[in-house]
Amino acid sequence: MKTVSGLFDDYSDARAAVSALEDRGVPSDDISIVSNNVGDRYGTANESNAAEGAGTGAGVGAAVGGIGGLLTGLGVMAIPGVGPVVAAGWLAATAAGAAAGAVAGGAAGGIIGAMTDSGVPEEHAHVYAEGVRRGGAVVTARVDDALQADAEAILRRGSWVDPVQRRASYSEQGWRRFDPTLAPYTPDEVEQERRRYRR
Repeated sequence: MKTVSGLFDDYSDARAAVSALEDRGVPSDDISIVSNNVGDRYGTANESNAAEGAGTGAGVGAAVGGIGGLLTGLGVMAIPGVGPVVAAGWLAATAAGAAAGAVAGGAAGGIIGAMTDSGVPEEHAHVYAEGVRRGGAVVTARVDDALQADAEAILRRGSWVDPVQRRASYSEQGWRRFDPTLAPYTPDEVEQERRRYRR
């Protein structure tokens, strides 16, 4: 099995990537999505919570996707440094468990640790986590070797974010790595980030 990941500035693009992966034959159980939900952008307040873990709250899936597969299992959780997210899948459940069981200083391993443990290079994991913090969404899938090229092509369609280019852009702003002790972005800050990278 190989791990493939993609960062998207907008949830709708990440949602489309999840659907395309499922259509290509990647089982929903092998796909994860984590998307910023600052300001309850997707109308999910009180649908579920981090204590219940990711993968709960079928009503959330209807609110933000209205389609089948993995997206019907979206739940709400909080990630230190990122804030509220809608999430589903194995990566989200791993990050939620790490965050729930960690003390404040140790929660840093939550999303970064979950990604790197699954095979995402650490330098990309930091960019992906920061991208979600700034309003984006990350899709990660475990795929058979034979599907790796197709899965990577699916994730690179549309408005996929090149992690090397995005790291360079963040670095120009003084960013070094994802810091879970920072305050999550506000809705206004997220909108400003979206305008910065909108094509």
